[in-house]
Amino acid sequence: MSAKKIETIEDLPGVGATTAEKLRAAGYTNLEAIAVASPMELSEIAALGDATAVKAINAARDALEMGYESADKILEKRNQIKKLTVPSEAFNVLLGGGLETQSITEAYGQYGSGKSQLAHQLAVSVQVPLEEGGLGGNCLFIDTENTFRPERIKQMAEARGMDPDEVLKNIIVGRAYNSDHQMLLLEKAKDLIKEKNIKLIVVDSLTAHFRAEYTGRGKLAERQQKLNRHMHTLQRVADVNDLVIFVTNQVMSRPDVMFGDPTAAIGGHVVAHTATYRLYLRRSKAEKRIAKLVDSPNLPDGEVVFRVTSNGIEDE
Repeated sequence: MSAKKIETIEDLPGVGATTAEKLRAAGYTNLEAIAVASPMELSEIAALGDATAVKAINAARDALEMGYESADKILEKRNQIKKLTVPSEAFNVLLGGGLETQSITEAYGQYGSGKSQLAHQLAVSVQVPLEEGGLGGNCLFIDTENTFRPERIKQMAEARGMDPDEVLKNIIVGRAYNSDHQMLLLEKAKDLIKEKNIKLIVVDSLTAHFRAEYTGRGKLAERQQKLNRHMHTLQRVADVNDLVIFVTNQVMSRPDVMFGDPTAAIGGHVVAHTATYRLYLRRSKAEKRIAKLVDSPNLPDGEVVFRVTSNGIEDE
Protein backbone atom coordinates (compact mmCIF):
# COMPACT_ATOMS: atom_id res chain seq x y z
CA MET A 1 0.00 0.00 0.00
CA SER A 2 1.49 3.34 -1.05
CA ALA A 3 1.99 6.11 1.49
CA LYS A 4 -0.58 8.89 1.60
CA LYS A 5 0.43 11.88 -0.50
CA ILE A 6 0.84 15.00 1.61
CA GLU A 7 -0.67 18.07 -0.05
CA THR A 8 -2.38 19.99 2.76
CA ILE A 9 -1.78 20.59 6.47
CA GLU A 10 -4.48 18.02 7.35
CA ASP A 11 -2.47 15.33 5.56
CA LEU A 12 0.43 15.66 8.02
CA PRO A 13 0.79 12.92 10.66
CA GLY A 14 -0.81 13.84 13.98
CA VAL A 15 -2.62 16.87 12.52
CA GLY A 16 -6.40 16.67 12.45
CA ALA A 17 -9.01 19.25 11.47
CA THR A 18 -8.96 21.02 14.86
CA THR A 19 -5.16 21.23 14.97
CA ALA A 20 -5.04 22.43 11.36
CA GLU A 21 -7.52 25.18 12.22
CA LYS A 22 -5.30 26.34 15.11
CA LEU A 23 -2.24 26.36 12.87
CA ARG A 24 -3.98 28.34 10.14
CA ALA A 25 -5.30 30.84 12.67
CA ALA A 26 -1.69 31.39 13.79
CA GLY A 27 -0.52 32.02 10.21
CA TYR A 28 0.78 28.52 9.35
CA THR A 29 -1.40 28.25 6.28
CA ASN A 30 0.63 25.91 4.07
CA LEU A 31 3.24 23.14 4.08
CA GLU A 32 6.07 25.66 3.53
CA ALA A 33 5.23 27.45 6.78
CA ILE A 34 5.17 24.15 8.71
CA ALA A 35 8.42 22.95 7.10
CA VAL A 36 10.41 25.97 8.31
CA ALA A 37 8.85 26.07 11.79
CA SER A 38 10.47 24.73 14.95
CA PRO A 39 8.89 21.93 17.04
CA MET A 40 8.60 24.33 19.98
CA GLU A 41 6.51 26.76 17.92
CA LEU A 42 4.04 24.09 16.81
CA SER A 43 3.82 22.65 20.31
CA GLU A 44 2.90 26.04 21.77
CA ILE A 45 0.44 27.02 19.04
CA ALA A 46 -1.41 23.76 18.43
CA ALA A 47 -0.77 21.84 21.68
CA LEU A 48 1.12 19.13 19.79
CA GLY A 49 3.54 16.89 21.65
CA ASP A 50 7.19 17.44 20.77
CA ALA A 51 7.47 14.08 18.97
CA THR A 52 4.30 14.75 16.94
CA ALA A 53 5.52 18.23 16.02
CA VAL A 54 8.83 16.81 14.79
CA LYS A 55 7.00 14.19 12.67
CA ALA A 56 4.73 16.84 11.14
CA ILE A 57 7.67 19.12 10.29
CA ASN A 58 9.70 16.27 8.78
CA ALA A 59 6.71 15.09 6.74
CA ALA A 60 6.20 18.63 5.40
CA ARG A 61 9.89 18.85 4.48
CA ASP A 62 9.80 15.48 2.74
CA ALA A 63 6.70 16.46 0.78
CA LEU A 64 8.45 19.64 -0.38
CA GLU A 65 11.72 17.79 -1.02
CA MET A 66 13.61 20.12 1.31
CA GLY A 67 16.82 18.15 1.40
CA TYR A 68 19.96 18.48 -0.69
CA GLU A 69 19.69 19.82 -4.21
CA SER A 70 22.14 20.65 -6.97
CA ALA A 71 23.45 24.18 -7.40
CA ASP A 72 21.80 24.58 -10.83
CA LYS A 73 18.38 24.04 -9.18
CA ILE A 74 19.24 26.69 -6.62
CA LEU A 75 20.18 29.05 -9.47
CA GLU A 76 16.78 28.41 -11.07
CA LYS A 77 15.10 29.43 -7.82
CA ARG A 78 17.37 32.48 -7.51
CA ASN A 79 16.25 33.57 -10.96
CA GLN A 80 12.69 33.83 -9.62
CA ILE A 81 13.71 36.40 -6.99
CA LYS A 82 12.31 39.88 -7.62
CA LYS A 83 13.92 43.29 -6.99
CA LEU A 84 12.36 46.36 -5.38
CA THR A 85 13.83 49.63 -6.62
CA VAL A 86 13.82 53.26 -5.46
CA PRO A 87 13.99 56.44 -7.62
CA SER A 88 17.80 56.50 -7.41
CA GLU A 89 19.60 54.49 -10.07
CA ALA A 90 22.91 54.70 -8.19
CA PHE A 91 21.30 53.22 -5.08
CA ASN A 92 19.69 50.40 -7.08
CA VAL A 93 22.98 49.55 -8.81
CA LEU A 94 24.72 49.37 -5.43
CA LEU A 95 22.29 46.60 -4.45
CA GLY A 96 22.58 44.72 -7.74
CA GLY A 97 19.31 46.07 -9.11
CA GLY A 98 17.32 46.69 -5.94
CA LEU A 99 16.26 45.07 -2.68
CA GLU A 100 15.74 41.32 -3.06
CA THR A 101 12.67 39.37 -2.07
CA GLN A 102 13.36 36.47 0.34
CA SER A 103 16.09 38.56 1.99
CA ILE A 104 16.59 40.94 4.90
CA THR A 105 18.17 44.27 4.00
CA GLU A 106 19.42 46.27 6.98
CA ALA A 107 20.27 49.99 6.92
CA TYR A 108 22.10 51.42 9.91
CA GLY A 109 23.44 54.88 10.61
CA GLN A 110 23.28 57.87 12.90
CA TYR A 111 20.25 60.09 13.42
CA GLY A 112 19.36 61.96 10.23
CA SER A 113 21.30 59.64 7.91
CA GLY A 114 18.20 58.79 5.85
CA LYS A 115 17.12 55.41 7.30
CA SER A 116 13.47 56.34 7.90
CA GLN A 117 13.34 58.32 4.65
CA LEU A 118 14.41 55.19 2.79
CA ALA A 119 11.81 53.15 4.68
CA HIS A 120 9.06 55.58 3.63
CA GLN A 121 10.28 55.57 0.02
CA LEU A 122 10.19 51.77 -0.13
CA ALA A 123 6.64 51.75 1.28
CA VAL A 124 5.61 53.83 -1.76
CA SER A 125 7.83 52.10 -4.34
CA VAL A 126 6.57 48.60 -3.51
CA GLN A 127 3.14 49.61 -4.84
CA VAL A 128 4.52 50.39 -8.30
CA PRO A 129 3.94 47.61 -10.90
CA LEU A 130 6.67 45.00 -11.45
CA GLU A 131 7.55 46.30 -14.89
CA GLU A 132 8.26 49.74 -13.38
CA GLY A 133 10.57 48.51 -10.62
CA GLY A 134 8.04 47.85 -7.87
CA LEU A 135 6.42 44.65 -6.68
CA GLY A 136 2.77 45.51 -7.30
CA GLY A 137 1.96 44.92 -3.65
CA ASN A 138 1.44 46.61 -0.32
CA CYS A 139 3.52 47.40 2.75
CA LEU A 140 3.36 46.37 6.40
CA PHE A 141 5.18 48.97 8.50
CA ILE A 142 6.18 48.15 12.10
CA ASP A 143 6.96 51.50 13.74
CA THR A 144 8.92 51.24 16.99
CA GLU A 145 10.06 54.86 17.41
CA ASN A 146 7.01 56.84 16.27
CA THR A 147 8.81 57.87 13.07
CA PHE A 148 6.13 56.95 10.51
CA ARG A 149 4.71 60.06 8.87
CA PRO A 150 1.76 59.75 6.44
CA GLU A 151 2.43 63.32 5.28
CA ARG A 152 5.82 62.18 3.96
CA ILE A 153 4.19 59.28 2.14
CA LYS A 154 1.81 61.74 0.41
CA GLN A 155 4.74 63.86 -0.77
CA MET A 156 6.60 60.86 -2.20
CA ALA A 157 3.47 59.44 -3.84
CA GLU A 158 2.60 62.75 -5.51
CA ALA A 159 6.19 63.05 -6.79
CA ARG A 160 5.72 59.72 -8.60
CA GLY A 161 2.32 60.66 -10.01
CA MET A 162 0.49 58.22 -7.73
CA ASP A 163 -2.81 58.77 -5.91
CA PRO A 164 -1.64 59.60 -2.35
CA ASP A 165 -4.90 58.47 -0.73
CA GLU A 166 -4.68 55.05 -2.38
CA VAL A 167 -1.00 54.73 -1.48
CA LEU A 168 -1.76 55.48 2.18
CA LYS A 169 -4.56 52.89 2.24
CA ASN A 170 -2.08 50.25 1.07
CA ILE A 171 0.34 50.80 3.95
CA ILE A 172 -0.67 48.92 7.11
CA VAL A 173 1.04 50.43 10.17
CA GLY A 174 1.57 48.78 13.56
CA ARG A 175 3.02 50.84 16.41
CA ALA A 176 5.17 48.62 18.67
CA TYR A 177 5.36 49.77 22.30
CA ASN A 178 7.97 47.26 23.52
CA SER A 179 10.03 44.34 22.20
CA ASP A 180 7.35 41.73 23.04
CA HIS A 181 4.72 43.79 21.22
CA GLN A 182 7.10 44.16 18.27
CA MET A 183 7.48 40.38 18.02
CA LEU A 184 3.71 39.91 18.42
CA LEU A 185 3.03 42.33 15.56
CA LEU A 186 5.28 40.23 13.34
CA GLU A 187 3.37 37.08 14.30
CA LYS A 188 0.09 38.85 13.46
CA ALA A 189 1.60 39.88 10.13
CA LYS A 190 1.33 36.29 8.93
CA ASP A 191 -2.48 36.68 8.82
CA LEU A 192 -2.32 39.90 6.79
CA ILE A 193 0.27 38.99 4.18
CA LYS A 194 -2.04 37.09 1.81
CA GLU A 195 -5.17 39.05 2.70
CA LYS A 196 -3.56 42.45 2.03
CA ASN A 197 -1.10 41.38 -0.70
CA ILE A 198 1.89 42.41 1.40
CA LYS A 199 5.18 42.45 -0.55
CA LEU A 200 7.28 44.53 1.86
CA ILE A 201 7.68 44.48 5.64
CA VAL A 202 9.49 47.44 7.21
CA VAL A 203 10.72 47.45 10.82
CA ASP A 204 11.82 50.97 11.81
CA SER A 205 13.79 50.48 13.95
CA LEU A 206 14.72 46.87 14.64
CA THR A 207 16.70 47.29 17.86
CA ALA A 208 15.31 50.38 19.64
CA HIS A 209 13.15 48.49 22.16
CA PHE A 210 15.65 45.68 22.70
CA ARG A 211 18.35 48.25 23.41
CA ALA A 212 16.17 50.17 25.89
CA GLU A 213 14.80 47.16 27.77
CA TYR A 214 17.92 45.01 28.11
CA THR A 215 20.61 47.20 29.61
CA GLY A 216 23.93 46.12 31.11
CA ARG A 217 26.12 43.11 30.45
CA GLY A 218 23.96 40.87 32.65
CA LYS A 219 21.04 41.22 30.21
CA LEU A 220 23.08 41.01 27.00
CA ALA A 221 22.73 37.24 26.42
CA GLU A 222 18.96 37.35 26.98
CA ARG A 223 18.61 40.32 24.63
CA GLN A 224 20.62 38.64 21.89
CA GLN A 225 18.66 35.38 22.11
CA LYS A 226 15.39 37.26 21.80
CA LEU A 227 16.68 39.40 18.94
CA ASN A 228 17.93 36.23 17.23
CA ARG A 229 14.44 34.69 17.36
CA HIS A 230 12.97 37.89 15.94
CA MET A 231 15.46 38.00 13.06
CA HIS A 232 14.90 34.36 12.17
CA THR A 233 11.13 34.88 12.17
CA LEU A 234 11.63 37.78 9.75
CA GLN A 235 13.73 35.57 7.47
CA ARG A 236 11.14 32.77 7.52
CA VAL A 237 8.37 35.22 6.64
CA ALA A 238 10.47 36.50 3.72
CA ASP A 239 11.23 32.99 2.46
CA VAL A 240 7.73 31.56 2.71
CA ASN A 241 5.96 34.60 1.23
CA ASP A 242 8.57 35.80 -1.30
CA LEU A 243 8.65 39.35 0.02
CA VAL A 244 11.20 42.03 0.94
CA ILE A 245 12.19 42.68 4.55
CA PHE A 246 13.74 46.10 5.25
CA VAL A 247 14.93 46.94 8.76
CA THR A 248 16.61 50.06 10.08
CA ASN A 249 19.08 49.86 12.93
CA GLN A 250 20.55 52.21 15.51
CA VAL A 251 24.28 52.65 16.03
CA MET A 252 26.77 53.20 18.81
CA SER A 253 30.28 54.63 18.91
CA ARG A 254 32.97 52.09 19.75
CA PRO A 255 35.52 53.59 22.19
CA ASP A 256 38.15 50.97 21.27
CA VAL A 257 38.45 52.26 17.68
CA MET A 258 41.35 54.73 17.63
CA PHE A 259 41.51 55.33 13.87
CA GLY A 260 38.77 55.34 11.26
CA ASP A 261 35.01 55.41 11.77
CA PRO A 262 34.02 54.17 15.27
CA THR A 263 30.34 53.76 14.31
CA ALA A 264 28.96 50.24 14.84
CA ALA A 265 25.46 48.81 14.44
CA ILE A 266 23.50 47.63 17.48
CA GLY A 267 22.74 43.92 17.69
CA GLY A 268 26.24 42.54 17.31
CA HIS A 269 26.85 39.28 15.46
CA VAL A 270 23.18 38.20 15.69
CA VAL A 271 21.99 40.97 13.38
CA ALA A 272 25.18 40.98 11.29
CA HIS A 273 24.92 37.29 10.45
CA THR A 274 21.16 37.21 9.84
CA ALA A 275 20.81 40.31 7.64
CA THR A 276 21.48 39.35 4.01
CA TYR A 277 22.50 42.83 2.91
CA ARG A 278 23.87 45.55 5.22
CA LEU A 279 23.93 49.24 4.32
CA TYR A 280 25.73 51.93 6.29
CA LEU A 281 24.12 55.34 5.74
CA ARG A 282 25.70 58.64 6.69
CA ARG A 283 25.15 62.35 6.13
CA SER A 284 27.02 64.41 3.58
CA LYS A 285 26.47 68.04 2.57
CA ALA A 286 22.94 69.48 2.54
CA GLU A 287 20.51 66.95 1.00
CA LYS A 288 23.20 64.43 0.13
CA ARG A 289 23.57 61.07 1.86
CA ILE A 290 26.14 58.31 1.38
CA ALA A 291 25.14 54.64 1.25
CA LYS A 292 27.88 52.05 1.70
CA LEU A 293 27.27 48.35 1.10
CA VAL A 294 29.26 46.70 3.88
CA ASP A 295 28.04 43.12 3.61
CA SER A 296 26.51 40.98 0.87
CA PRO A 297 26.76 37.30 -0.09
CA ASN A 298 27.26 38.06 -3.79
CA LEU A 299 27.95 41.76 -4.38
CA PRO A 300 31.18 43.74 -4.00
CA ASP A 301 31.47 46.43 -1.34
CA GLY A 302 30.65 49.82 -2.78
CA GLU A 303 29.56 53.33 -1.97
CA VAL A 304 27.16 55.76 -3.68
CA VAL A 305 25.78 59.24 -3.09
CA PHE A 306 22.04 59.95 -3.21
CA ARG A 307 19.80 62.83 -2.16
CA VAL A 308 16.87 63.09 0.23
CA THR A 309 14.54 65.79 -1.14
CA SER A 310 10.90 66.72 -0.72
CA ASN A 311 10.21 64.22 -3.53
CA GLY A 312 11.97 61.38 -1.68
CA ILE A 313 15.11 59.41 -2.55
CA GLU A 314 16.79 60.70 -5.72
CA ASP A 315 20.10 60.60 -7.57
CA GLU A 316 22.47 63.47 -6.84
